[in-house]
Amino acid sequence: MSVVRLRQAAKESVSGLPREFWWLWTSTLVNRLGGFVATFLAMYLTVDRGYSAMFAGLVGALHGLGGAVAAVVAGVLTDRLGRRPTLLVSQLSTAVTVAVLGFVQNPVAIAVVACLVGMTSNASRPAVQAMIADIVAPGDRVRAFALNYWAINLGFAVSAAAAGLIARHGYLTLFLADAGMTLLCAVIVFGKVPESRPERDRSVGSPAAEPEREVGLGAVLRDRRFMAVVALSFLVATLIQQAFVALPVAMGADGLSSTDFGIAIAMNGVLIVAVQIPVTRFLEHREPAPLLMASALLTGAGFGLTAFAGSVGMYALAVMVWTVGEIINSPTQMGLVARLSPTHGRGRYQGMYTLSWSLASLIAPLAGGAVMDRFGADALWAASAVVGLVAAGGYVALGRALRDRPAAGEAGGGVGAAAGAAAGAGSVSAAGAVSVAGSPSAAASDPADGAGAASGAGAGAGAGAGVPAVGAGSS
Repeated sequence: MSVVRLRQAAKESVSGLPREFWWLWTSTLVNRLGGFVATFLAMYLTVDRGYSAMFAGLVGALHGLGGAVAAVVAGVLTDRLGRRPTLLVSQLSTAVTVAVLGFVQNPVAIAVVACLVGMTSNASRPAVQAMIADIVAPGDRVRAFALNYWAINLGFAVSAAAAGLIARHGYLTLFLADAGMTLLCAVIVFGKVPESRPERDRSVGSPAAEPEREVGLGAVLRDRRFMAVVALSFLVATLIQQAFVALPVAMGADGLSSTDFGIAIAMNGVLIVAVQIPVTRFLEHREPAPLLMASALLTGAGFGLTAFAGSVGMYALAVMVWTVGEIINSPTQMGLVARLSPTHGRGRYQGMYTLSWSLASLIAPLAGGAVMDRFGADALWAASAVVGLVAAGGYVALGRALRDRPAAGEAGGGVGAAAGAAAGAGSVSAAGAVSVAGSPSAAASDPADGAGAASGAGAGAGAGAGVPAVGAGSS
């Protein structure tokens, strides 16, 4: 490809997104550039403080538990209080708790504060996801998710290398640097990112007013198609989480060093940074169900391939295979979640989706360790391949269900019809914003989405997409 074509492709990848998105994107990148603590927490506890690996695992589990609780609570607050207040409170409280974690020494205090860090940092995710859903037009959502995910991984790659240098001056410096970067994120959001929550139409006789008030957690749980997405996301997430506990253990059992593990796992970040954007250009206007099926197969195959690895090169190859699945899954599934979310319930929907990853980070290490201890590593990798197959089948069934039974809003029923479908058929949709079969953009049927980024020109907030993974305030 010529330089001219490369420059044109790069321009098309970043053009057309509102200014508020780029400020939010910048806050995500800044946060991940300072995301030291979560990455090095286990090493800090075992090497610097001298605690056992079991205690480090317990603290990690409590961190995940805090994140699981925050996912649901913050989702509700995002809809009730607003995206911006929830995000600011999360970022400020994360800065405080991360700094405190660097000072506490009592093991009970460490465990409690680590749980609080998990809560405060993960509380930002539903807010970030809903905010991007509000300010990016529907047709650009997958691309926006991919760009945000790219920023997360770029920041992670840089912070992981920088943390090793900073830790030479003491782990307290690491904690304080993380807190400072998170505080900078709050400053960026406070100064540059306005509230984006769409206003509800409460005028007398408005058909949308009453149903909008009914989009609660119960409606989310009754939305069977969306909960199927959450369940399938959990399956895929449990596979990816094995890379951070089971994979290094397996490599150690094969006589490989921590440096070898670093080389292998680095392929994940390198590949995402290198190909996420061009791959997303290929994915963004295609049907999500087949893409998600392929991503589940690749993720399961990658971890299944680990059973045959015995060298750094083979482990790195396995990492690259499941990373391709991750690259396909992340923006595609984020876009699907945004399209299934009703305009005034985006926080709750995004919170429930975030919960799938939080629970996976809590359960996957425990389940993976138990399988390895009882049946061996090969059994875990074989089971991972089976889980990938099950998830792929689930995505196929989900795609058929969404084609055969379109959302009520797609027939022009609006938010009211969508909420009515939730109560009757267990399906909440965003005013026609659901289209898993790859139908045209839902901009014409979602009142907020139909405005696109119109409010961004006035109040600085538009209507549009969503983002799942790690948000701008997570550490």
